[in-house]
Amino acid sequence: MTAATPSPDDLLKLDNQVCFALVTAARNVVGIYRPILEPLGLTHPQYLVMLALWEDSPRSLGDLAAALALEPATLSPLVKRLEVQGRVTRTRRATDERILDIDLTPAGLALRGEALDVPRRVMAATGMDAAEVAGLRDALVRFAGGGTL
Repeated sequence: MTAATPSPDDLLKLDNQVCFALVTAARNVVGIYRPILEPLGLTHPQYLVMLALWEDSPRSLGDLAAALALEPATLSPLVKRLEVQGRVTRTRRATDERILDIDLTPAGLALRGEALDVPRRVMAATGMDAAEVAGLRDALVRFAGGGTL
């Protein structure tokens, strides 16, 4: 048995909008991460920056912005706050002073060990296992720019 084709009116219902579900889910995900990241002294955007740097550092501000799908002007204040916290350094590249390199400090590297439990705690908070989280992430790739619509 196949589902009936939705009417044009059904397609315009708020609850049928993928954009509404994604925006609501994004807000709720940040809310789930907040109390988990708070003891680490990180906001959700700062956590994303640290994740990218734990994968590869040093890296230029432009490269980091591209990895995070952010504009460098949006990322710069986040990096400055992490520098004030002693977690990263910002230095001009000697060969091209237009390029700002971001690197982890020893404290920033050490924070990775404290963050190892974050994914497990997020899964516990959502009641999802690793396979479910991976399936959801993979389903969202097309909306996140990782595929063509």
